[in-house]
Amino acid sequence: MTAVAAEAPVVRPPDTVAARILRIVAKSPVHLVLAFIGVIWLIPTFGLLITSILAPASFNQFGWWKLLSKPSLRTWQNYSNLWHHTPIPHSLWVTAQIAVGGTVLPIIVAALAAYAFAWLEFPGRDWLFIAVIAMLVVPLQMALIPIFSLYNKLGIFDTVTSLVLFHTAFGLPFAIFLLRNFFVGIPRDILESARIDGSSEVRIFLRLILPLGLPAIASLAIFQFLWTWNDLLVALTFGRTTQPITVAIFSQLGEFGSNIEIIAPAAFLSLVIPLAVFFAFQRYFVQGLLAGSVK
Repeated sequence: MTAVAAEAPVVRPPDTVAARILRIVAKSPVHLVLAFIGVIWLIPTFGLLITSILAPASFNQFGWWKLLSKPSLRTWQNYSNLWHHTPIPHSLWVTAQIAVGGTVLPIIVAALAAYAFAWLEFPGRDWLFIAVIAMLVVPLQMALIPIFSLYNKLGIFDTVTSLVLFHTAFGLPFAIFLLRNFFVGIPRDILESARIDGSSEVRIFLRLILPLGLPAIASLAIFQFLWTWNDLLVALTFGRTTQPITVAIFSQLGEFGSNIEIIAPAAFLSLVIPLAVFFAFQRYFVQGLLAGSVK
């Protein structure tokens, strides 16, 4: 009789309308604060969009907020001129090649290395992983001059390949660290069952590790893509004539000073693309950030 009573499901009172209202009221201060922070963060982006569709003469007379009360001031001529009379479209294409290459290549290499560090036994594994972690503290600036000299000797200076390789090299330590911590959290029983069934390490990696590690890989892809797309220092050093979008915008600012009708739409286009990438993978973002944090 006692066992039957213990197995009986606990009956909870129905969720009333008043209870739901109380929960909403209790959470409303947090929601209001988050909404306020979101609006504050969006104001510069919205201002950049408005500025990009203002004629230069109008922008010199008043601020971008004037367009809210006078919509007739808007014009798309800035984007037309940007697309047809400037090197910005070519710079966007170059930046896309660098960002995609500088994201896909380190993810492939890091996933293979992370699987080895997580599940393969080989001499010196732990010491090698410690060396990878130590490379996280190496500042990027100290490698610019040596890599500059190396690229000159190899004949790949000022090319898309050189920028992709540089971003790959400096993205690998963090990528290996993040993916290895996530792969370690995968239950060992799944891998052992696959090995008993005769699966090779390559098959296990492709059919088990990569699908299960998708949240961490997607989160890593966001980090790496944003860092590569928005980079200016490395692009200025190794991409003088290749000119990614950041260098192209910088050169417009340096040459024309207040050439706002080119800088504003170019900056907005440069902002929209990585933002779209972030929203495309945002559902994996939090899972990837917590990779390896819970056992």
